[in-house]
Amino acid sequence: MIVEPGPLLAAINSPADLKELREDQLVQLSQELRQFIIDSVSIYGGHFGASLGVVELTVALHYVFNTPHDQLVWDVGHQAYGHKILTGRRAQFHTNRKYGGLSGFPKRSESEYDAFGVGHSSTSIGAALGMAVASDYKKEFDRQHIAVIGDGAMTAGMAFEALNHAGVSNSNLLVILNDNCMSIDPNVGALKEYLTDITTSRTYNRVRDELWNVLGKLSKFGPNPQQIASKVESAMKATLMKQSNLFEALKFRYFGPVDGHDVQHLATILKDLKNIPGPKLLHCVTVKGKGYALAEKDQTLWHAPGLFDKITGEIYKKVPDKPQPPKYQDVFGHTMVELAEQNPKVMGVTPAMPSGCSLNIMMKAMPDRAFDVGIAEQHAVTFSAGLATQGLVPFCNIYSSFMQRAYDQVVHDVALQNLHVVFCLDRAGFAGADGATHHGAYDIAYMRCVPNMVVAAPMNEEELRNLMYTATLPENAGPFTIRYPRGEGVMPEWRKPLQRIAVGTGRTVREGNGEVAILSIGHIGNYATKATQALLAEGVDAGHYDMRFCKPLDEELLHQVLRRYKAIVTVEDGCLQGGFGSAVLEFMADHGYSLPVKRLGIPDLVVEHGSQDELYKECGYDAAGIAQAVREMQDKVAAAVTQQLLR
Repeated sequence: MIVEPGPLLAAINSPADLKELREDQLVQLSQELRQFIIDSVSIYGGHFGASLGVVELTVALHYVFNTPHDQLVWDVGHQAYGHKILTGRRAQFHTNRKYGGLSGFPKRSESEYDAFGVGHSSTSIGAALGMAVASDYKKEFDRQHIAVIGDGAMTAGMAFEALNHAGVSNSNLLVILNDNCMSIDPNVGALKEYLTDITTSRTYNRVRDELWNVLGKLSKFGPNPQQIASKVESAMKATLMKQSNLFEALKFRYFGPVDGHDVQHLATILKDLKNIPGPKLLHCVTVKGKGYALAEKDQTLWHAPGLFDKITGEIYKKVPDKPQPPKYQDVFGHTMVELAEQNPKVMGVTPAMPSGCSLNIMMKAMPDRAFDVGIAEQHAVTFSAGLATQGLVPFCNIYSSFMQRAYDQVVHDVALQNLHVVFCLDRAGFAGADGATHHGAYDIAYMRCVPNMVVAAPMNEEELRNLMYTATLPENAGPFTIRYPRGEGVMPEWRKPLQRIAVGTGRTVREGNGEVAILSIGHIGNYATKATQALLAEGVDAGHYDMRFCKPLDEELLHQVLRRYKAIVTVEDGCLQGGFGSAVLEFMADHGYSLPVKRLGIPDLVVEHGSQDELYKECGYDAAGIAQAVREMQDKVAAAVTQQLLR
């Protein structure tokens, strides 16, 4: 189905076309752009509420600024659909987040209008500042640099590090704070309360508007009455709000708050701000999901709802004909409550993803024992370390790709002190349509090299529960990592009694005939099971071993396998460089084994977006790819035997 744009939007293939419109036409264009996003996402899927919330801001930015010469950086990028549609990608937008199609996030290789590749939060200010300093150095003084950041992303320390630097740089930088009180879940913390104070202080806003209106008309104050207004306004903020303005304390000129849905007013303000040098911050108040009532009402649900009926708001769900397995994240969430009921030391921590990782289940049942710390992965890890020093057992749940942001804290604050922190890495392996910025490709490699760290991955929901239970036991009172993928498991009947798993032990899934053995770790082992079943139908009897632990390895089981079989295939949903297969090769080298080994996993490449199955196939470790690797290894074994006979 082709989504037809409205008449104004249909004529816009670049911001140059947008600039041909009269300012009073921007309202209609915003309406058409919002409708195009609603129509497209309802049919093809994708992120929803964030882009609806910045439609007017997006239109105003491209109307006023000379992009791509003026450099526009979107933080995270969930909100950049309107930006993509206005910058020449409307006809391809139906491929958004599809295999081989447009990325769901701004991406430098996709368009010159995407000034910086994003996907993780809180990078926009630092990147735009770097661009601004570079322009100063190259004497490109006519370039503008704009960072659009949400109030959720502003909670991360990285954003404040960039603000701190920018405030003394004097570079031509405009930060636009898109304040909607949301990231994916509602924002938390003191910054949210501070911004709420600004946006809801009716006395301050009324007096400020009157002050600027009056001083702007009076010539007796000299040629620059607005300068006087600015000084008076700063004093007024401190008096009426009983606190200084945080951004002005960082040497930013602060403007706002303004209505982020008044496109004509936004265009006027942005034109004025173009002529003000130095670091500036425009505070825009918006509504996530603006223009679609259901999305405005339930902003978390409609962050990325999947396919839906745009008229009724019905979100389409598959109706299974038999019981379906749960998502791994839900198994984690329910098991956390179960563990916490049994053990008063168990705590939960997440950086702004309670619904994404299902810690919201524990937050509802035990609000004093589960914490959303905001978009602050580094703090989440060190906060967990602090809990552990007092004898508690924190489960720190962070998406695998986001844990990369807190690696120093994992090493320095947890591992070096050998503290009892359990890291649950959701979305490990290929994350699907979110693409390269969200793939959890590297955690096996970066966790297994850390001293004191246990690294485990369950093949199914029962193993996830048992590994979580095992990680709470006093005998395992050190850093413990459990990785699991996005999406569903394989066990509809998953609520089994909790059982201890001895750390560093795997299990035999299938005894083969001694020719080729498959060693797998994690959920991808289910694809290995399918492969062995398909091979058996061909008369190929491959062994299969679920190793469960990458560190420590099950050395006893490995010795048995390496003595019994003639060739090995390792399978992991993670990077091949330094991953599970590398660990097996290291073990073999250390113990003098010289069997042929084929490693399957994510190659040393940036793999783009697509469904998980599409990406497994691309990289050769779906069930068919695993089976083919076994055939190749069996042929290699047969060729070696023939060679020996010929000798």
